[in-house]
Amino acid sequence: MKPETLISWLLRIGVGLSAALAVIGMVVIIVHHPEHVIGHRMHNPHEVIESIRAGHGQGIAMLGLLLLIATPVMRVAVSIALFVRERDYTFVLITTTVLLLLLLSFALGAASG
Repeated sequence: MKPETLISWLLRIGVGLSAALAVIGMVVIIVHHPEHVIGHRMHNPHEVIESIRAGHGQGIAMLGLLLLIATPVMRVAVSIALFVRERDYTFVLITTTVLLLLLLSFALGAASG
């Protein structure tokens, strides 16, 4: 499979799954827990998992949003592997720097609350 095709499928699947989860979560909220439409905020992945286990649509929708955020990060990580395979070390360095900056921004965002 060509690298462009692999990345294209990764993005399509990531966006499609995240959209499906968001819609399913919203339907569950409206049908089973209409009082949660305004809902409470979830601050970490553990709270999202607990919300899903409790059957709350808000957790399912939030998982969709987290997947949507993770999709481009996975694209960057896959790109690193593809550049390593092609022995294009300049782009390995550049793409690794981009991935580290993305992860640093997530860490700093989580630390600031």
